[in-house]
Amino acid sequence: MSIQRQVTFWLIALLGVVALLYLLSGILLPFAAGLILAYLLDPLADRLEKLRFSRLAATLIILGLFVLFFVLALVLIAPVLANQLASFAQRLPETVQRLQQLLAEQGAPIVERFGGRDALRDVQNSLGDVVGQGATWVATLLRSLWSGGQAFIGVVSLLVITPVVAFYLLVDWDRMVVTIDTWIPPRNRDLVRALAREMDVAISGFLRGQSLVCLFLGVFYAIGLSLVGLNFAILIGLVSGIISFIPYVGSLTGLLLALGVAVVQFWPDWVMIGATLGVFAAGQFLEGNIVQPKLVGESVGLHPVWVMFSLLAFGSLFGFVGLLLAVPLAAIIGVLTRFALRQYLSSPLYEQRPPAQAARKRSGS
Repeated sequence: MSIQRQVTFWLIALLGVVALLYLLSGILLPFAAGLILAYLLDPLADRLEKLRFSRLAATLIILGLFVLFFVLALVLIAPVLANQLASFAQRLPETVQRLQQLLAEQGAPIVERFGGRDALRDVQNSLGDVVGQGATWVATLLRSLWSGGQAFIGVVSLLVITPVVAFYLLVDWDRMVVTIDTWIPPRNRDLVRALAREMDVAISGFLRGQSLVCLFLGVFYAIGLSLVGLNFAILIGLVSGIISFIPYVGSLTGLLLALGVAVVQFWPDWVMIGATLGVFAAGQFLEGNIVQPKLVGESVGLHPVWVMFSLLAFGSLFGFVGLLLAVPLAAIIGVLTRFALRQYLSSPLYEQRPPAQAARKRSGS
């Protein structure tokens, strides 16, 4: 009965937390961002404390440098991105139409040879519908990102509230950890601490490592595509790096986007199209063989499929807040699931023989 009550209590508590997150998802964005920022910067604050800095001074130095870097990046890169984004949205219908025309012209002989003119006509109509709808959706999405008042309020809250939340959390981080540790019953303290360390390794390894990987890929793609001379190179490169946080999906999306722009811009110059592909091939080679193993490693314990599922699931449930919390929650769920599986495999429930086998054993003996 005691175990049943504990399970019931924690299930009710979990449902309550999920319901609270769902109800408050509209205002949690700056607080979730501040929490994640404080978590990511805590090791740096600990290192500064070892250098005889006080916790307050370390926090002020770290957040000051972070805000300075963010403002410089915003001032230097934001105007370029805004111009390229506006130009991309304006030229998107023309680019899509030209891409559709090239695909139809180059694929027409093959389709007509195997399926006849009717098949060619059907393929052209289907391709036009799909590409046209996709272009309309992308253009509408790009315009809505900055046209809505809610988006503007969200951006302002991120810029104003998030640093304040991160400051207070970073100052009191160690104190909060100690306080939460005292809430744990002494008999379970060692077990909970071990699980918390495992969660911390999974979350910090992925968040800190993958963030640096995304930054590297975004800069690499932006510089590489700019050297190739691709239109919207900085926009495509940075977006490709950012969405590389989603394993495989981000790189593939950036590749298709860059390839589509390159075909329209450089056709029939296959050398320049191949150079565009070469930039992404080089980026994937560096990520898979050098950057990813060094920064993320193999001990994170987050499978790419589980990461993609968690991002889509939590994002659909809680919006952008869910995207921010998806990886930490996925890591926590993964650690708890592995712990429950270990407990089950070592329990009498797993080792107990089926009734028929037990009966045969008794009759044989």
